[in-house]
Amino acid sequence: MGLQGRESLIVGWITLFLMGTDLFVVSPLLPFISEAYNVSSAITGWMVTVFAVTYAIAAPFFGWVSDKKGRGIFITFGLILFTFSNALTAFSPSFAWLIISRILAGLSVAAITPLIYAIIGDIAPSNRRGTWLSIVVSGHLTALWTGAPFGTLLEHIFGWRSVFVVMAIIGTILAVVNFKTWKSVPESDLTRSRLEGNLLRILGSVSVTTIWAISMYALYVYLGAALYSENRFSSLEIALAVTFYGIGAVLGSLISGQFTDRFGERKITKATLIFLTVILVCLGIFFSSGYWIYFFLFIWALVGYAGFTSYQARLAVEYPKERGIVMAWNNTALYIGITIGSMIGGYVISNWGYPFLPYVCSITAIISFVLSTQKVQQPKKESAFPADT
Repeated sequence: MGLQGRESLIVGWITLFLMGTDLFVVSPLLPFISEAYNVSSAITGWMVTVFAVTYAIAAPFFGWVSDKKGRGIFITFGLILFTFSNALTAFSPSFAWLIISRILAGLSVAAITPLIYAIIGDIAPSNRRGTWLSIVVSGHLTALWTGAPFGTLLEHIFGWRSVFVVMAIIGTILAVVNFKTWKSVPESDLTRSRLEGNLLRILGSVSVTTIWAISMYALYVYLGAALYSENRFSSLEIALAVTFYGIGAVLGSLISGQFTDRFGERKITKATLIFLTVILVCLGIFFSSGYWIYFFLFIWALVGYAGFTSYQARLAVEYPKERGIVMAWNNTALYIGITIGSMIGGYVISNWGYPFLPYVCSITAIISFVLSTQKVQQPKKESAFPADT
């Protein structure tokens, strides 16, 4: 890996870590924000909803435009908007302005996250694409167990507004760094191609991610409540469980990159989905086993996110001419899956209780595996970027 490659991966990792922190840090801050604006917790939750909906809608547009115009300029634009939106979140004079700020934040992240995946897929050597993508994905996942707790600590010392001020400052720095990093990436005819009738094929491919997300988040969204209900875990024990999960997710992503480059994207994707099904069944059996749950949560995240990373690498290979929009639609599919998963999880809990959740998730993992076996268009030639040679 050359110096330019290392710099690209470092910048991509840090940028996605910031995006992940912005996503994961809001939930633990909601009680303090609710008190500041004198609104109910249910209404404050709209901060998360409008962010997710805006992201899901806007991401495919930025992916489509970046395939035609290049990625670096839109990543830089996204970071400038990210800085503004977080500053507005910190200093919103009313709750209405706060909601507007989170809509803008969702728009900014939609212009950043999928395009970082796409540009790394563009510049990575063909035999190292899985590893490169796994590294930057790990930045996003690391925020799950380090970025969010750090934000909570910052709130405890300086107040919740300080969290968004810090993210705005870092966003400003990263806007400059990303502009300088990606302007040196050579353009290719691949970034100017059109969909050429492949949209339905793309949607079929990313449906694998939607079902995968349901299998992960139908349980994860209610994990804290489930651990309290079934194991009587304290808040500290629940936090430790989430930490085990987060570490497993990061390691799974990194390990997946190595295995993907060695054995191929399709094999690793299908293998991890099969293992995910088995692990979820085991999780259902041993969910009330006390501290053993830490081990199973770690393995669940390890296998689950290994599959997510390998599938992103597979999409990058199978859609070289539409890499930007495919990565964008894949992220939209992820958010749709998270939303549907939370709805399914709530329904299962209301009707059958927490112990049934892992088994329902295992069924959706099987469906995701079946969908992953579909044939996707094969690239006619590899990326034309010099890094592939």
